[in-house]
Amino acid sequence: MKAIRYSRYEGSLEDLSPEEILSLLEDFLLDSGFSDPFQRYDPDPERQPTLEDLYDALLEALLKNELVPEDWLREARFADRKEETRLHQAITRLMEKLREAGYIRLPGEDPTNPAQGGYKGEAGEARFELTEKASDFLGLKSLRELLGALGRNAPGLHPTPHHAPGVEKTGETKEWEWGDPLELNVPETLKKAMAKGLTELSHGDLVIDLSEYTASMSTVVLLDCSHSMILYGEDRFTPAKKVALALAHLIRTQYPGDRVRFALFHDTAEEIPLSRLPLAQVGPYHTNTKAGLELARTLLKKMGGEMRQIILITDGKPSAITLPSGEIYKNAWGLDPLILAETLKEATLARKEGIPIHTFMLAREPELLAFVKRLSQITRGKAYLTHPGNIGRYLLLDFLNKKVQRN
Repeated sequence: MKAIRYSRYEGSLEDLSPEEILSLLEDFLLDSGFSDPFQRYDPDPERQPTLEDLYDALLEALLKNELVPEDWLREARFADRKEETRLHQAITRLMEKLREAGYIRLPGEDPTNPAQGGYKGEAGEARFELTEKASDFLGLKSLRELLGALGRNAPGLHPTPHHAPGVEKTGETKEWEWGDPLELNVPETLKKAMAKGLTELSHGDLVIDLSEYTASMSTVVLLDCSHSMILYGEDRFTPAKKVALALAHLIRTQYPGDRVRFALFHDTAEEIPLSRLPLAQVGPYHTNTKAGLELARTLLKKMGGEMRQIILITDGKPSAITLPSGEIYKNAWGLDPLILAETLKEATLARKEGIPIHTFMLAREPELLAFVKRLSQITRGKAYLTHPGNIGRYLLLDFLNKKVQRN
């Protein structure tokens, strides 16, 4: 009888899907500057890696995961021109796969046609951009890592303290009014009909069921990217970015009526589009919380809606404000009275506009705790003492379970 030998199947790099390639690049794309081998801690907040950086990151990831055949490595080691090696050609094809799938594009490339043109020559200094599709994929991956299976949630609905006709019954009833859907509570309506007779019934005798009134939520996520987010022996900014990406994916898929925007604050503050969020790095140095809150309030006004909130992720006390002259006043020592007063004034304005500020603290310094306590008292928001390892569970579960109360 003929013997059959079985061996482990080893697929080629050509078999990798664009999603698998993007997963291999996750550490590179989400790098916050903490992993700088020279420990300069001077990352670029406007970071836009080159295609050569992407090539090197893919090569490192493939080697780390032992996906490169030994003979390819030997060939590459002794080749006069790397462009002629199978390894170089395979990595170039992987990069092209990402482009064709709409995960990356070259600056100025038509977003509606990411695969236009050809991919020629070496990567060189050419830059690339992530697309929102790539950010959404990284958000889904982060969401799965942080919470696992979410179960079935009603899409696009946040509970409010109000009642209205709808699907989720509360057990309460009311008389029907013009404009209400005819969700009749049959037993109560029949009681009135039996007492008065059908010919004497009026619209006020119709009784309907009440349900929880639900509405969309407008959210601005403020991410502290001051230097302290990578300086003290741990990377606090990458977990914060992962949570923000996960929240963006959660809102897009589970709460389609909601709106969310993102902003970074450091010496100043600026909004950052979702497609640029994964590549954001820490820097510059100080913590201008006032500028972040002011920007968040401005964004929420543009977004509109009755239900609004600010999610603040930080690891430090305010250490800078922008003066009316445009000059940035900085003081990293203690809680500067001027900086504290101006920052809390911004929180008071948010309170008057009915905007709660929910703060997630990534450090435990007494001065930070005192500041966050004051902030939460002013805006009637929540404060969470957490760390990079569990911030996602705190923030995402809070978002899912929140019951917004009247301010």
